[in-house]
Amino acid sequence: MTFELQYTDTKTQARAGRIVTDHGVVETPIFMPVGTAGTVKAVHIDELKEDINAQIILGNTYHLYLRPGTGILEAAGGLHKFNGFDRPMLTDSGGYQVFSLAGIRKLREEGAEFRSHIDGSKHIFTPESVVDIQRSIGADIMMAFDECPPGTSDYSYAKDSMKLTHRWLDRCIRRFDETEPKYGYTQALFPIVQGCVYPDLRRESAEYVLSKEAAGNAIGGLAVGEPVEQMYEMIELVNGILPREKPRYLMGVGTPANILEGIERGVDMFDCVMPTRNGRNGMIFTQNGIMNMRNKKWESDFEPIEAGGASRVDTLYSRAYLRHLFHAQEMLAMQIASVHNLAFYLWLVREARKHIIQGDFATWKPRMVERVSTRL
Repeated sequence: MTFELQYTDTKTQARAGRIVTDHGVVETPIFMPVGTAGTVKAVHIDELKEDINAQIILGNTYHLYLRPGTGILEAAGGLHKFNGFDRPMLTDSGGYQVFSLAGIRKLREEGAEFRSHIDGSKHIFTPESVVDIQRSIGADIMMAFDECPPGTSDYSYAKDSMKLTHRWLDRCIRRFDETEPKYGYTQALFPIVQGCVYPDLRRESAEYVLSKEAAGNAIGGLAVGEPVEQMYEMIELVNGILPREKPRYLMGVGTPANILEGIERGVDMFDCVMPTRNGRNGMIFTQNGIMNMRNKKWESDFEPIEAGGASRVDTLYSRAYLRHLFHAQEMLAMQIASVHNLAFYLWLVREARKHIIQGDFATWKPRMVERVSTRL
């Protein structure tokens, strides 16, 4: 994997770049649809490629390990062959999922012991096993195993957690260096910066990650309960330390406004379940604001979902029809909403890239943040 930094905004830290992998090119800033269990929920692969124009998607180590399992994935030739998406993929290490299982997992130096949410069976993730699983999945970009502490963690817990993440990172790197990809193409490993909302811990973690000289770097442990302004402060601090010549990935964030604020602060890559999860519950993100499609105000609105929208579903279906589908509990409602929202998110980062290149990102971004945050 290589990264070329092509443009940097003169008034902000916003950047436009180009990631090259063996499965294709990714132009940054980029949003990655979340395909947790090998599928982006309610979206066909051809829709991902054609309607949404996803350049890269994300899979999850925890979920894919439990089901279908590494044996099936290896027999298929890796996740690309298994699900038919032949463009770049990234896998989250499962650290966040293990964090979310707080009631049924135990952390120790060796790794994280947990019980499956599917059948209650006991498993353990170690830095070594997580690298091995991601080799079997075959993602172009793999994530190091980390602990993701709650945003409200006290200083002592956050520090101990960060130190554990650093020790696990060293073990991940050793395992990565002593193993080979399984399917004839290269893989990259990204470390993850932790440290909760404490500036000195974030600085220490960013400097530790910097010393590893990885192909790219991630910022984890944000948008997990801390105030949004603290999240932005931590992003600024960390990106002031991480190398400018490597891609920066902000994990699990977020709203359209969050993404624009992240881009302004030098983030290149984003993922979040929000466009699909909220879409399945009737929330539609548009260039002019947010619509709740269950509201009565759309009952007889026969205008397109979004005139001039980013996907063909925007003009194929009316707001009234989409509202009807949600109230009738038709699966098509979730499909239309998911395709629309993902296409909008990809449109938004393409627009940000365009304005970075044009040199007017600093004036475009505040107006766009206000527009996309409006409730319609």
